[in-house]
Amino acid sequence: MNLTLKVWRQKNTNTEGNFENYDVKGISEDMSFLEMFDVLNERLINDGQEPIAFDHDCREGICGMCSMYINGSPHGPNRGVTTCQLHMRSFKSGDTITVEPWRASAFPVIKDLTVNRSSFDRIISAGGFVSVNTGNAQDANALPIAKEKADEAFAAAACIGCGACVAACKNASAMLFTSAKISQLALLPQGQAEREMRAEKMVAQMDIEGFGACTNTGACEAECPKGISLENIARMNREYFGAVLSSKEHE
Repeated sequence: MNLTLKVWRQKNTNTEGNFENYDVKGISEDMSFLEMFDVLNERLINDGQEPIAFDHDCREGICGMCSMYINGSPHGPNRGVTTCQLHMRSFKSGDTITVEPWRASAFPVIKDLTVNRSSFDRIISAGGFVSVNTGNAQDANALPIAKEKADEAFAAAACIGCGACVAACKNASAMLFTSAKISQLALLPQGQAEREMRAEKMVAQMDIEGFGACTNTGACEAECPKGISLENIARMNREYFGAVLSSKEHE
């Protein structure tokens, strides 16, 4: 396959960026999108040029690092896959492919296609954990959990924090991510002790980070590579309002 890449290049956060065109030839349709970028970067290095910076780690669809906006869609045109799972057979020889970083003020560009997503880490640090000393791990069946609740918690915990929901949202909202992290603990017995505090603190931190509000367009769920449900946002709203009302009652 022979392709033309239109790639966003930006030296750092404080400089303006621009698109640059690159011709890549001899690409196998069985390559992943990141492997195609590896081929391009190897050529750029051999030519004495600056390689394109992009995030990657496991390349197995688990880590959520490969944050690229490809032809107007987070992680590319296919549903339910991350960029590292996107294969070049999804394109045709002769195509022009536009590649950009996530666009959100809470995700400042570090360089080229690499953005700073530490705002997600701070949201989790605000309350997305269980701090109660529970001692040694119990046997799997020692704490009975309804199958339906366990399945819902597992589905929420599938979120890999890639930021595609933010990139897809016209408001750059992080509510799908935050709600998934709240839900996975709110649904389980282990998460009950800090349930109210967790919802208040994580939502507050989300606002501090500068993410936008949710207007229920559903783009986040549609573009999420793990299919995180909008039902989690509804649950987060219930958790948050319940926590706020409870706090006022105790004042």
